[in-house]
Amino acid sequence: MLIKRLAIVGAGLIGGSFSLALKRAGCVGRVVGVGRSPANLAQALELGIIDEIGTDFASALHGADFVLVATPVRQMQSLFASLAPHLSPDAVVTDAGSTKQDVIAAARAALGARIARFVPGHPIAGREKSGAAAAQAELYRERNVVLTPLAENAHEDVERVSAAWRACGARVVQMDAAVHDGVFAAVSHLPHMLAYALVDDIAARDNAQTLFSFAAGGFRDFTRIASSSPEMWRDIALGNRDALLEEIDRFRDKLAQLRALVAQGDAAALEKMMSDARDARDAWLARSTGASQSSPE
Repeated sequence: MLIKRLAIVGAGLIGGSFSLALKRAGCVGRVVGVGRSPANLAQALELGIIDEIGTDFASALHGADFVLVATPVRQMQSLFASLAPHLSPDAVVTDAGSTKQDVIAAARAALGARIARFVPGHPIAGREKSGAAAAQAELYRERNVVLTPLAENAHEDVERVSAAWRACGARVVQMDAAVHDGVFAAVSHLPHMLAYALVDDIAARDNAQTLFSFAAGGFRDFTRIASSSPEMWRDIALGNRDALLEEIDRFRDKLAQLRALVAQGDAAALEKMMSDARDARDAWLARSTGASQSSPE
């Protein structure tokens, strides 16, 4: 048994799918859920995602040898502080946050000497829906999970977290935290901001109802991720502010270049840019099994 007692802080899409995948693999004994929404926890219990509801951190963490914190990242420092006094000596702690430098800083501030047992992580999977009802055991199959280990981490703890994600069907890679935040600012955080901004702009127009009534597949595909949790993505945007601002500025320059091509009627340059983009995307899809169906990270 890889995990005897798993405590999940935030038994929603990410934490719930982690539990379901481990249960299916026969790698976890008992799962306890703790969180701020009694209704979500009750649903998680009803769906078999968790085996019991922790009424507080003391009861939820009693005897837990593995803890996953799967909440919006701005909640994590206070949660780490609440967890710290109740962690079992042999408990390893990890997270599922989409930003890493800010989460690591929060953990260092709150966990004190227990920081050595905290192995930061980020599963690159998700859906635009949230909550326990959205959880599914297949969510992590053939998806990447990034770990950004700390200098203080023992190899055994990093391997234990890696093994848990592998049991879920995921591919585990390791990355420096700063590199991670730069990469995902470009390929995840910026696209979400663009989707939210476009929908918000359309919705604010006087003829919004007309515009939405004629929106079809292209608009639906581009803006699908705008149905993601605003709280979660607000926290990601602020948590990875510097890297995201750099990507917004870079995209602003690209958009200005595109505007100039359209304004100048430069058909050849416009077509070349589009062709290059199409070829780059097709090559990425060819390299990435299932990438065409990837979801909010």
